[in-house]
Amino acid sequence: MNLLEEKLSQFDPAVDGIIRNEMRRNEETINLIASENYPPKSLMKAISSMLSGIYSEGYPGERWYRGLENIDRLESLAIGRAKAVFGAEHANVQALSGSAANIAAYLSLLKLGDRILSMEIDAGGHLSHGARASVVSRMFDVVQYGVDPQTGLLDYEAIRRQALETRPRLIVCGASAYPRTIDFARFRQIAREAGAFLMADISHIAGLVVAGEHPTPVPHCDIVTTTTHKTLRMTRGAIILCKAEHADQVDHAVFPTLQGGPHQANISAIAVGLKHLGTPEYRQYIREVVQNAKTLSESLREQGAEIVTGGTDNHLLLLDLAKWSIDGETASVLLEEAHLIVNKNKIPGDRGTAKKPSGIRLGTPAMTSRGMGEEEARLIARWVVEVVTHPEEQTLRNKVKEDVIALCRRFPIYRMTF
Repeated sequence: MNLLEEKLSQFDPAVDGIIRNEMRRNEETINLIASENYPPKSLMKAISSMLSGIYSEGYPGERWYRGLENIDRLESLAIGRAKAVFGAEHANVQALSGSAANIAAYLSLLKLGDRILSMEIDAGGHLSHGARASVVSRMFDVVQYGVDPQTGLLDYEAIRRQALETRPRLIVCGASAYPRTIDFARFRQIAREAGAFLMADISHIAGLVVAGEHPTPVPHCDIVTTTTHKTLRMTRGAIILCKAEHADQVDHAVFPTLQGGPHQANISAIAVGLKHLGTPEYRQYIREVVQNAKTLSESLREQGAEIVTGGTDNHLLLLDLAKWSIDGETASVLLEEAHLIVNKNKIPGDRGTAKKPSGIRLGTPAMTSRGMGEEEARLIARWVVEVVTHPEEQTLRNKVKEDVIALCRRFPIYRMTF
């Protein structure tokens, strides 16, 4: 038996079966998780190539291994495309995740113990922005800002006052669960007045930035980080964009400070994905993502749901469940039974816990990727409200599940057979 030629289904049917079951689960459920998406087949083809076994410590032209001429061309291609797509002076495509990219960004600008001003996780920030549970809070002196308790919106004047009072070395903007437009130019003014560097994490809204549906942070920030999935619709990885003056520090923070050899198979998929971003089809896709989110939000409100900030400007929204006396954990479990996949999420002023928060987060990137539009968004809104407001009715959830599966059959993801 030649193991190099062995098919997965023949050599390891257990793993092959799990993969097929996961494919089937995706095909029969509506994915409303704002951070998930379906990458095009061309990217999956790239990431499953023989590049998976390549080791390439260093950067193009400066490697520790030989035989990497093609790898240098590949990574240089990805770097060039990232710079062009985002209008950045420098790009690093080696970071393995968004959290790793953020830590690399901090290390490139700061010394251990320096102060960071960033967004609270309850207000929409990310763990890697310095939440207590993150290693970032042990590495740096983290001070955090929130949102206006009445509106749920960023209060830039309050952030300015906090920045002038605490004098951070770095201000971090960008969010994991904030449904409104972020004013990066205003953040630049605050950072300049406070004498701080400015970094933006646009992991969620990067696709909107590329398509012109959200203002870009690149001209205003010293460093910008993003994951490559979510609205960018690539395989999972990260990109760090920065001013030319920070390029050497950023690259050194990624390698050798945090990582060894980069995953070149994924960099090849990122290169392909960056080419996708320049197509008219992708820009139209993002417009539909945003419109679907607005329609989903409006339809939920029409049925009595409480939406944090009253709506959305981007691809996600937060549903406040307090008025229905159900927590986000319970709601997400019930919705999963009905084949509607969401994640529990804390909301501004949340009186619940991280495990049982008062909200759920919904997003439209994945449903839009499979071709669903505003009509389907209205259906989804109705199903969500029905399930959440009738937690004792198993028969209702079974009926919604049947309807969801029927709808999913009209919108296959990859048109695969099982």
